[in-house]
Amino acid sequence: MRPHDRVRAWIIRIVLWVVLIVTLVPLLYVVTASFSATDALSSASLIPLHPTLSNYTSVFSSGFLRWAWNSTEVALVVSAAQLIITSTAAYAYSRLHFLGRKYGLMVLLLLQMFPNSMAVGAIYAVLARWNLLDRLWVYMLLLIGGSAFNIWLMKGFYDTIPIELDEAARVDGAGHFRIFVNIILPLARPMVAVVFFLSMIGYYSEYILAGTVLQSPGNYTLGLGMYNLINTQFAQNWGLFSAASLLAAIPLAVAFGFLNPLMARGLTAGATKG
Repeated sequence: MRPHDRVRAWIIRIVLWVVLIVTLVPLLYVVTASFSATDALSSASLIPLHPTLSNYTSVFSSGFLRWAWNSTEVALVVSAAQLIITSTAAYAYSRLHFLGRKYGLMVLLLLQMFPNSMAVGAIYAVLARWNLLDRLWVYMLLLIGGSAFNIWLMKGFYDTIPIELDEAARVDGAGHFRIFVNIILPLARPMVAVVFFLSMIGYYSEYILAGTVLQSPGNYTLGLGMYNLINTQFAQNWGLFSAASLLAAIPLAVAFGFLNPLMARGLTAGATKG
């Protein structure tokens, strides 16, 4: 290697190590607090002097499993439903020609610039009027809806798939539905996996809308349930909260393990195959 290339390589290594340390140190504090007998989030030593599993045993008696199941159910159902809406809408914007196609997606993107928290008051008023508060299925319906960003992302991938594949299938008598199912979706599997996983992460940890709609502990998601662990009147159970945080990451880690081989192929994998 030339001298300036060697210097640049060492600079990149140092930056990566610094970023790695900055990322892992807060996580190490959380792990330490989860094994600590006190409720302090940090201690004098990163290694607990008297490690204990009491926080982990207490987590399961606090309703954690119910909250984790609710969050997992919401994340899977909403992500799958939104993926159907997103993939079909992206196909329409990529392959079909209709009035408003040019500016329709841009309008959706502009509307999504406004945060969902702006509509929380109106959502609560409507649900309270129709007696629909504290229902998990209502919460799911509120979350289900085409994400303009995901539509834009998938449309960009669909545009890279050669249009000649569609034309060849159309010559053989295939319609739009068959082209979408048998040609577009198989080639877009890496992007489908990415969109599904990113959506699942967002809905798994969603808090603002859940705090507005859900009220009973049996319907709490992880965000609501874990907030109540540190929102007590006389104490903040940071040790219990840390243990619950580490356990809450398990479903996402499992999902990443299943989807990672597909996502690793890249966003453009398979676009030129066929």
